Amino acid sequence: MEFCECTIALLGLALLLCWYLLKRPKNFPPGPHGLPLVGYTPFMGDNPAELFRKMKSKYGSVMSVQMGRDDWVVLNDYDTIMEALVKQSEKFSGRPKLFMLELVTGGRGLAMVDYGPTWKTLRKFGLMTLRGFGVGKKGMEENVIEETRSLTEDLTTQSKRSLSMKFTQAVSNIICRVAFGSRFEYDDKEFLQLLGILRKYLGDTTAAKMDGLMTMAPILRFLPPFSSHFKEGLKDVEFSMGIISRIIEEHKEQFDENDIRDFIDAFLKEMKTRDKNDASFNKLQLIQYIRDLFEAGTGTTSTTLCWAILCLAHYPKCQEKIADEVEKTLGSDGVPTMKHRDEMPYTCAFIQELMRHRTLVPFSVFHKTNEEATLNGYTIPKNTTISPNLWAVHFDSKYFDNPEEFCPERFIDDDGKFIKSNHVIPFSVGPRHCVGEQLARMEIFIFLVGIIQQLRIVPDPKKPLPAFDVGAFNSLTYEPFDFEVIFQKR
Repeated sequence: MEFCECTIALLGLALLLCWYLLKRPKNFPPGPHGLPLVGYTPFMGDNPAELFRKMKSKYGSVMSVQMGRDDWVVLNDYDTIMEALVKQSEKFSGRPKLFMLELVTGGRGLAMVDYGPTWKTLRKFGLMTLRGFGVGKKGMEENVIEETRSLTEDLTTQSKRSLSMKFTQAVSNIICRVAFGSRFEYDDKEFLQLLGILRKYLGDTTAAKMDGLMTMAPILRFLPPFSSHFKEGLKDVEFSMGIISRIIEEHKEQFDENDIRDFIDAFLKEMKTRDKNDASFNKLQLIQYIRDLFEAGTGTTSTTLCWAILCLAHYPKCQEKIADEVEKTLGSDGVPTMKHRDEMPYTCAFIQELMRHRTLVPFSVFHKTNEEATLNGYTIPKNTTISPNLWAVHFDSKYFDNPEEFCPERFIDDDGKFIKSNHVIPFSVGPRHCVGEQLARMEIFIFLVGIIQQLRIVPDPKKPLPAFDVGAFNSLTYEPFDFEVIFQKR
């Protein structure tokens, strides 16, 4: 009898615990619960963004999903994303304190600092400083053009470095010029180590997948094999921060306020004009700001180029259309610049379709409500994590016929001109859209045109290509599986 009563009591406690863990606020958006502690994480599959897009038919444009012990809100269409991130930007522009991201950034830098005076000051400084160092101007174009020459030569050489690493190095060197004042040689050991850590947490790697799961369900860090990976990740962060910190110290020793060479110098100059305890301008903020620029300015653009090469290997007709346009506009010796975009409508359409079809950051960077908000009739409490599903926008048949089909021609009008689509939003929208959008667009256009001008991309018969319409999702990005192709000189 006592055993029975004890069992009933334990069952009651278990049910009470489940109710507590699974309960949701009043008038909260509907959506799947998942399991206690880990939430819906075990059921998300290889592409959560596509899964949530399909759930729109059941739960609507604004839905919730349990991630770990918290309930997140997913925005599943263009109008809802615009309403939240643009029209109600003051309420929806915060950054959540997700354990893994908070551990790495400490809430500093630009990407993950919460919305408020510090973020506004740092973003304004970043935009003005990047512009001052030529982002969006001819001087930066020349840097990208120079790096393109190095990259095209590198692509035709035999090397143990993967294709993704070659692109990562080339793209990284552009932001390194801005941040550090110089580029690195492709065989620089420290540079390779730094980028090796970056690549480790991108793409189809165990580390990237485990990081993604721990971001959504932090409790996993206590369980093997996550626990050992967690410790290894902390060492990688410490190593990366150490290199950046050392470069900053070297800049301090050589600092001349009359000769501002790069972003670090500009930040150090600003620090000198402020109080030592300034929340926006101090060494810890600088270290994380540089890390943000380095990672954001490298990962997404290099991955876009990898997707482009994989696409061109699968669709040789697309490649030849771009090559014909390049030949007509530049010949074999002309130098590609941004002014040539108007003469290359198919190339522009290809890039826009690539950004739509292979959305690099499917959920943007997670947002947070700064105060209670109302969206589509639902009440969203303060401090709720918001996930704008850009993937769902890009595959919405309301805006794109047969969205699963890769078709650059959808962005070419009857007169053969390029149609810019407001519904292709790979850099997100609102106050927190990507600060490096201009630079990224410049790099993708010039690198891609420069490569196709000189090289033909063909599949390697000894190494079958992965499918173009399937990739690997980690906590933030959607990456192609590793592949190799042959680059032949035209």
